[in-house]
Amino acid sequence: STWVERYWQQDVSLFQPIPGFDSNKKHLGFVWGPGDILVYETIYKASGGSAGGCPFVHEVRKDEDIYSPILRKLFNESHHIFVGLQRIRDDLPSKNKKPQFVSISKNYRSVIRACMEELQQPSLFTLKGVISMMSHLSLWCEQNFNIFCTLFFVCDPPAGSLVLHLLDWVRLHKADVDEKAREVLASESPAEHQAYWDVVISYVLQGRMDEARQVLVKRATLQPAARAMFKLLDNLLMKMPIFNPGETQTLTEFDVKWRHWREEVDRCLQDQSFASNPHLEDICKILVGDEDVLLEHKELLSTWYHFLVTRLLFSHPTVKPTELHYYAQSSMHMFLDTRCVPEPLDSILLAAFEFDIHQVIKDCSIALNNWWFVGHLTDLLDHCKLLQSHNLHFGSNLREFLLLEYASGLFTHHSLWQLAVDYFDHCPEFGRVYLELQIERVPLDTERKALKVIRICEQRQMTEQVRSICKIMAKKALRNNRLGSALSWSIRAKDAAFATLISERFLQDYCAKGTFSDLDLIDNLGPAMLLSDRLTFLGKYREFHRLYGEKRFSDAAKLLLSLMTAKIAPRSFWMTLLTDALPLLEQKEVIFSADQTHELMFCLEELTSGKSVPNPDRPMQVLGYPLSNVCFPFNLLIHCFIICSNLYSCLARG
Repeated sequence: STWVERYWQQDVSLFQPIPGFDSNKKHLGFVWGPGDILVYETIYKASGGSAGGCPFVHEVRKDEDIYSPILRKLFNESHHIFVGLQRIRDDLPSKNKKPQFVSISKNYRSVIRACMEELQQPSLFTLKGVISMMSHLSLWCEQNFNIFCTLFFVCDPPAGSLVLHLLDWVRLHKADVDEKAREVLASESPAEHQAYWDVVISYVLQGRMDEARQVLVKRATLQPAARAMFKLLDNLLMKMPIFNPGETQTLTEFDVKWRHWREEVDRCLQDQSFASNPHLEDICKILVGDEDVLLEHKELLSTWYHFLVTRLLFSHPTVKPTELHYYAQSSMHMFLDTRCVPEPLDSILLAAFEFDIHQVIKDCSIALNNWWFVGHLTDLLDHCKLLQSHNLHFGSNLREFLLLEYASGLFTHHSLWQLAVDYFDHCPEFGRVYLELQIERVPLDTERKALKVIRICEQRQMTEQVRSICKIMAKKALRNNRLGSALSWSIRAKDAAFATLISERFLQDYCAKGTFSDLDLIDNLGPAMLLSDRLTFLGKYREFHRLYGEKRFSDAAKLLLSLMTAKIAPRSFWMTLLTDALPLLEQKEVIFSADQTHELMFCLEELTSGKSVPNPDRPMQVLGYPLSNVCFPFNLLIHCFIICSNLYSCLARG
């Protein structure tokens, strides 16, 4: 089912009304986004025709849970467990993989338990309100479903230990008993506390006999006359058999021992051993599984499935997994009022008791407001080969569909998007396509984030995405006048046109300021300067400056002349190059040969013949020193004279 269907099937109180919108008069339009939709009021009336539009656009998020700090911890921790699960080799025998699957399911439960404990802290219900009641409800459901479903579908417990697992599940869900017990025991007179008997009975309902006995001692010390009665009940609680799969005791032996204990408790009731104390008598009736007494303590049980587990503990401790759904249905009908409408949680648990995996996943997809639970549970079940035959009509299997939905939601978050990459990686059919589409939508707020995205793309040979990201960063750097960063990004993107544009900006800055910015980058271009002619010229022209600074005049002169004769230098920059030749011509020793001087004069003649006239408004530079535009004609004649005299000198020397 789609997430839109899920929202429509939830309680109406969860809906957020759109201000100023009347659904009886106007229509809404929407546009899908990567993690949300944009809703806007259209000009069309419900009865036909058109009306004035509304200028407001409303954003509807589909995965609001990812913005909860506590749930983000759940997403981060479960991501590591998910990745570990994918590393389990498929070619291993099933008997070797099953313990690993059980360990994975326990790890998921541990993470959820930690988040539940943090979510239940009182401080979260003050200033922050209810944080997000949907987040709380969602995590609470996942706590139950994950333990319950993995218990049946992954652990596959034997009949005798099934009730023990159910008790562990209930104890985790009803953790408020311990808090109430601490409050009672911390009081001045615990046995006189108004919640004393609630604590004792709650411990018994959860099968925690040792804790119940410890609290009962407080009362026994205050009533010496009833000490024998307390001692008798303490003995019954102590002797209650508990099946332990790790021991050598067989299930049949346990069943015989449990029946003997049950008969002993029945005799105590028939003998009215606790008739003088209603509380002790109620506890004794609970031990024999008296359903009427159990239902009298609905407030302590709180839910029908807690009632189910307690009922099984004291009436059917060796229940088999295949029998669970019969007891579950009867327990729900007994516990719930006939006027009560079953909640989504009830139908999901019933489906789980019937081992209807696909119904559990379907109902969870409708009831929960995020894809975390169904995605991870389905992935675990798929590795257990329990969803192998269930494929969707459009090609992707159920596991991949749910993981893609979950990962797509993570990609809308500013930090969780990195987790989504691993989920896409393990969706063999459509994962790469989704990743290619989503990765380009990641906001590139900083260069550090852009480098992270690029590294992810490079690891997966996504060359087009790398080029696209580099171009975006290059344009952003150029807008901020960060030429070095822009050139670096354009080189990484192998964008010749943009590299040419930035090289031209470098040259313009040189003409205006007389110095190069980002010298380290230009000095270390290496083979990257071959990306475009203009970039090549920039790198070689910088090399000319470096040679001149090192007083390697002959090499500098040769390089300068080659830049002009090889047509690498733009014609608009020739005058700057000719003026750069001036200090070399003025040296005492002859730097330029006769042929080289002839080439310089030819370039000067070509430049002044009108074929390529330099921009008169651009300031001239001689090796970084500005040359006044006012003196341009006079200086040009001096250049010509020096060049000619040097040429004749060379010719005279033979």
